[in-house]
Amino acid sequence: MRILVTGRSGQLARALVEVPLPSGWRMVALGRREMDVTMPDRIRGGMERIGPDIVVNTAAWTDVERAEEEREEALALNRDGAAYLAEACKRRGIPLIHISTDYVFDGRKGAAYVEDDRPHPLNVYGHSKLAGEQAVMAIWERSIVLRTAWLFGPYGRNFLRRILKLAQERKMLPVVADQRGSPTCALHLAEVIVEMIRRMAEERAASRRFQGIFHAAGGGDASWHDLAVEVLRVARRLGMSVTAQVVPVRTEERSARAVRPADSRLDSSRLQEVFGLRLPCWREGVSISVQRVSRPEK
Repeated sequence: MRILVTGRSGQLARALVEVPLPSGWRMVALGRREMDVTMPDRIRGGMERIGPDIVVNTAAWTDVERAEEEREEALALNRDGAAYLAEACKRRGIPLIHISTDYVFDGRKGAAYVEDDRPHPLNVYGHSKLAGEQAVMAIWERSIVLRTAWLFGPYGRNFLRRILKLAQERKMLPVVADQRGSPTCALHLAEVIVEMIRRMAEERAASRRFQGIFHAAGGGDASWHDLAVEVLRVARRLGMSVTAQVVPVRTEERSARAVRPADSRLDSSRLQEVFGLRLPCWREGVSISVQRVSRPEK
C-alpha cells in the first residue's frame, strides 16, 4: 500500500507521516514544489513518480481572513486543486480522501451538524472548501470528503501554538467565547485516517460503503475561550512559563473580515457506524499536543 499525502508542510500531513504503518506500507508526503495541486501536469508527474494506491489531500488554503481579500487564490487551491486531484485519481482508479471543514455550515442549526445537513458557508474560505467538496464528489465516486474542525496540534500554524506563544508575551489574552465548535487534534485525526485506509484495503468488497461525506472531529465541544483556557491549564501543569489570563470576549468585539459560524459543531456518528472509528475528546488532544510543544523531540 502506497499512500500519497499532499500538503507536506501542513500540520495534518506532518502528523500523518508519524503514524506507524502496517508492514509493507509506505507513505509519501509531497509539498507544493514537488507536486503543486493547482497544476494538472505536476499532479500527473507526482502520481507517476510515486504510483500511489490512495491519495490523502491535505493541501489547502486555510487562512480564513486572507481568503476574504485573496478569493481567487483560495479557490485555486481549495476548489480547483481538489478537482484536479479527483480527476487524476479517477484516471488511475484509486480512492481519494479529501479533507474539508466545518466552515461549510452557517452555524444556525442549533445542534451538531450531520453529513446530510445543507451547507451554507458564511465566508470565502467556507465557499472555497464547499466548492472543492462538490467538485470531488461530482468527478470521482470513489472519494471520501472528510470534514473536520478547529484543527490543532504540535506542528505548524494553529490556535494552540498561537495561544502558547502569546501567553508568554502578554498578560491578557482576549479570546472569543460565543463561537462553539468541535476542536480536533491533528495527531488523533491522522491516526483515524490511517485506520480508515487500512479498513478500506481489507474490505474492498464493501468499497461503496467507504465513500461519500464523513465528519471526523474531536469528541465533545468547546468555545475558542474554552480551548485557550485548557491549553494554558495544561501548559502550567507541565511547568511552562505562561502567565497570561484568558479573557472572554464576544465575536462583535473582535475586528475580523471573515464572518464565522457561531455553532459549527460536527456530529461524527456516521464515521463510527461505517468505519467503527471515533476520535478521542479534544481535551486529550490538547494534553498530548502541549506536551509535544513543551518537550520537543530531538
